[in-house]
Amino acid sequence: MNSPAISAQNVTRRFGDFVAVDQVTFDVAPGQFFGFLGPNGAGKSTTIKMLTGLLAPSSGNVHVLGEDMSRNPVAIKQQIGVVPEGMALFGRLTAAEYLRFVARMYGLDRQTTRQRTEELLEFMHLANEPKKLVTDFSHGMQKKLALAAAVIHAPRVLFLDEPFEGVDAVAAVTLKNMLQGMIARGATIFLTSHVLEIVERLCSHVAIISKGRLVANGSLEELRHGVASRLPGTQGDEKLTLEQIFLNVVGGNSADEAQELSWLA
Repeated sequence: MNSPAISAQNVTRRFGDFVAVDQVTFDVAPGQFFGFLGPNGAGKSTTIKMLTGLLAPSSGNVHVLGEDMSRNPVAIKQQIGVVPEGMALFGRLTAAEYLRFVARMYGLDRQTTRQRTEELLEFMHLANEPKKLVTDFSHGMQKKLALAAAVIHAPRVLFLDEPFEGVDAVAAVTLKNMLQGMIARGATIFLTSHVLEIVERLCSHVAIISKGRLVANGSLEELRHGVASRLPGTQGDEKLTLEQIFLNVVGGNSADEAQELSWLA
């Protein structure tokens, strides 16, 4: 049996007395498109930072591609791609300069760097203003550049923190097709997003975190069956949406619906 592409075992992260992530455990199989969901402040971005070596866990272990992140961070980072929460681009470079820099950091030769940079700029529709600095890009353009940089070295595992935020509908379709193509070629993708329709369309497995703790984990069909079995009045063959599953699991069906703003009611 293949070892997990990503494995988190009892991962905890504390900031002083505040526990942001609490004893989180899950595995992501190779070739899986894995969705990681939760309300704002639930611990999603903190978890991604620990999985990608940007933040050390207070306790617990992270393994990626069979390697211990605490022991072999450089070896792991050479094989993964990351679109982080803040993107962290170099604003005083052009898009081509930034991609060439990233490619060389990953050890790609000059010919491969030049070829992949040109292809990615065309693919992301960023080639029409070659002298424009990254700091002058729109948020959506910066998001596309961050994704291009994350895949330029053909990573085996790709971590995406809200990759579709600020991206227009046409570009979103292009990105979805690219990600599905990566899955078809055997890559593993770990996605966080508040757009549940996208997660439902792309991901085969989902984990849900709430207040720092993992509250659900499994295939979409397993989650549908588990939630439907405890919902009163739900038909056995009724297909719950991911939104219904999410709201049921994180407890968003009661007080939030009853509360109203008096001046808008």
